[in-house]
Amino acid sequence: MFISLRTEVAEALEGALAALDLPTDDLGIEEPPEDVPAVLASSVAFRLAGEVGAAPPQVAGQLAAELDADNLEYIGRIETQGPYLNFLPSETYFADTLAASSAEEYGSLPDRDTTVVVEHTSANPTGPVHVGRARNPITGDAVATLLELAGYDVDRHYYVNDAGRQLAVFTWAYESFDEGDLEDEPARDRIEYDLVRYYRKGNAVLEAGDEETVAAAEAEIESIMQGLEAGNEDTYERVSEVVDQVLGGMRECLERLPAEFDAFVRETRFMRDGSTQDVAERLRETDHAVLEEGAWQLELDDWGIDKNLVFLRSDGTSLYTTRDLAHHEWKFDNYDRAVTVLGEDHKLQARQLEAALDLLGNDTDALDSIHYSWVNLPGGEGMSTRRGTGIMLDDLLDEAIARARDEVESRLDDRIRDDDLDADDVERIARQVGIGAVRYDIVSKQPTKAITFEWEQALDFEAQSAPYVQYVHARCCGILEEAGIGADGTVETDVDASHLETDAERDLLETIARFPAVIEAAADDLEPHQVATYTREFAEAFNAFYRECPVLADDVDPDLRAARLALVAASRHTVANALGVLGVEPPTSM
Repeated sequence: MFISLRTEVAEALEGALAALDLPTDDLGIEEPPEDVPAVLASSVAFRLAGEVGAAPPQVAGQLAAELDADNLEYIGRIETQGPYLNFLPSETYFADTLAASSAEEYGSLPDRDTTVVVEHTSANPTGPVHVGRARNPITGDAVATLLELAGYDVDRHYYVNDAGRQLAVFTWAYESFDEGDLEDEPARDRIEYDLVRYYRKGNAVLEAGDEETVAAAEAEIESIMQGLEAGNEDTYERVSEVVDQVLGGMRECLERLPAEFDAFVRETRFMRDGSTQDVAERLRETDHAVLEEGAWQLELDDWGIDKNLVFLRSDGTSLYTTRDLAHHEWKFDNYDRAVTVLGEDHKLQARQLEAALDLLGNDTDALDSIHYSWVNLPGGEGMSTRRGTGIMLDDLLDEAIARARDEVESRLDDRIRDDDLDADDVERIARQVGIGAVRYDIVSKQPTKAITFEWEQALDFEAQSAPYVQYVHARCCGILEEAGIGADGTVETDVDASHLETDAERDLLETIARFPAVIEAAADDLEPHQVATYTREFAEAFNAFYRECPVLADDVDPDLRAARLALVAASRHTVANALGVLGVEPPTSM
């Protein structure tokens, strides 16, 4: 809907500029400030002032005179404000917005016939998921959902590192020690918490064991790595026994967010099928390959990278990046685009990877990387810090649900006493609000900015937080339920939108109309935090409507009541789909 409006304004401006024999390459279309009653504005007069030889306000006046709002469907009036052209909405714009947003899938864009693989999380299967890495699955899942809503065919992949030294150490330790050798009990009754103790024990022995023990361990670890490199089936099965168990526990944790995957693509796949060796051979044949101290490296100065990329060790084994090159060439063979979500500590590696892919003849325009900074907790207050593991994502989610439960119960005491809500309802709301608060607080920030997670802010029902936005959906459901319309019911949409004439109603309709354009822009930029910003703006617009425009009061005209009910239903669809992009559940009651 809003995309059609932007297209209409663009075409009208292009026509006016062409009629005045002026260039049309930059139209300067933007959203106006909140205090301007327009739906779109253009600053094109700034750009053209020098070429026309007149002040920007005069240029804006000339363009306004050339534009004809009578020939536009969604623009009712065109006004100038200094150097700006402001486009004000027509009645058709409001009516079509209400009709379009009556659909439950409102905000979904047309099929782009483009496949995208989004790789995210991909934490090494050596133990529980750490809070510091929690931003990866939350951001990655939001990016994937955003791209789906924007019309892309998306697959979510977890790239499993089952070939590196860490997994060789883990496999050796798992096979070498018994329960009695371990110093502590599992921190949680789930398999990865049990097995991580073997990994810790192995590292402790490697760091402080006697010389003979360490030498024997290193020999076995090297044997495991060489076995994987050679495609030895027995070695693969040994490592897989550890990886499968730990990864199974990690998946249970991630499902709590929830973050789910279409495929778990194993690193060893690209060793066993020969593609890693093929990549290494092709790299050795390039002019950028050098042999230093027995190891093969790439000099990447031509790509502005002053650190060489080692792609074969002196013992002939490949490295993670070598295998990831084969992995990415596989992605390019199977998808139109590849998006990877990485921690900020992988920036150099990502640049080296892209340069090497370019050197191998791949179209790296199809490759996008999103780098995120860490999630910190202020002192870990109220959290359970596990010796050797830090703070786990499970701990954060447990704490979020517990705090949300306390907040919900404090707000619902009367309703609980009246038996309107039972214990299961409270638990459901606590989970939706608690996990929603974590996801929203993390995904609402630009990925490059570090986050210090603050409980009071994340769970504040009155501030710019997940509960603040979730409350809007619950209010919509409450109004519709009171009107006799259940969550699965339909609202009469053949209503006269001209009854919605107050500023609050029009502002809410304009905000609803913007949603598809927000999805398109956020998907183009791979920035789901733009959607989070929109949800806060939406919540403010809805709450103003809620305060000023009674829907079910006895003295409300029936036609106005029907139009406002349609507006509430449109709001429910909009906020539910916007929260869905962020992975935040929209509660039906709070």
